[in-house]
Amino acid sequence: MPNLPDVVLLSIPAFVLLTVIEVISYRIHPDDDADGYETKDAATSVGMGLGSLVFDFFWKIPIVAIYSAVYALTPLRIPVLWWTIPLLLLAQDFFYYWSHRGHHVIRILWACHVVHHSSEKFNLTTALRQPWTSLTVWPFYLPLIALGVHPATLAFLSSANLVYQFWIHTERIDKMPRWFEFVFNTPSHHRVHHASQGGYLDRNFGGILIVWDRLFGSWVPEVERPVYGLTKNIDTFNPLRVATHEYAAIGRDLKAARSWRERAGRVFGGPGWAPPAPAEKTEESVAA
Repeated sequence: MPNLPDVVLLSIPAFVLLTVIEVISYRIHPDDDADGYETKDAATSVGMGLGSLVFDFFWKIPIVAIYSAVYALTPLRIPVLWWTIPLLLLAQDFFYYWSHRGHHVIRILWACHVVHHSSEKFNLTTALRQPWTSLTVWPFYLPLIALGVHPATLAFLSSANLVYQFWIHTERIDKMPRWFEFVFNTPSHHRVHHASQGGYLDRNFGGILIVWDRLFGSWVPEVERPVYGLTKNIDTFNPLRVATHEYAAIGRDLKAARSWRERAGRVFGGPGWAPPAPAEKTEESVAA
């Protein structure tokens, strides 16, 4: 098994330091065009992050079992070498893009990911607002395991991707150099992703790279100031409700559904999916 560092654990001091610096920066130089921090919101984000560590520990048991079985069956092996790591990061980021996009357009997957978008603030603590039901992510990375990537290597790659995305959750950085903005995910790109305006919805899914969005038609630039949160905000700081509110909404919709087609749409359609409204009967059709 590859002996790779736990990059998330190693990055925790940097997370804390950068967050403290950002908080102080808002105290010293307030910005009318930035939301900054709100104590309850930040505490909820941190609580969701700590909770995700606990729940992810249990979700990893079946996931590791599946990955290990697939890895044992495939004859392929990709070694961890100085020159393969950048290529593997590129491949993992590609599959992250599709996982992330899938979690926005399929409602049962969105029920997991919506947690990360539930804050109406956008600061470094927002990066910590992670779901407690991440069991929906693993199928997107099965191709990498089947190609011979060791499960421990995939865990390292995913952690590196997650660590990169911490710093892009901020309003204190306007734009990076043009070449950097073209290739990499940046605070500007990610502010668009967290916005709730119609033109910004379901855009900029990239993890480390923004080139996937440019290639697959999901990129838009930051023009107007983003309004953060959901199209229908949940107005709660209760971690349990934050973690489960969309699952509860799906349950209510399934209970009220009138057909199996509607039930399937409520689960596997987009987050805003609804059955077509019944056609109104005209006077002519009634007379006929």
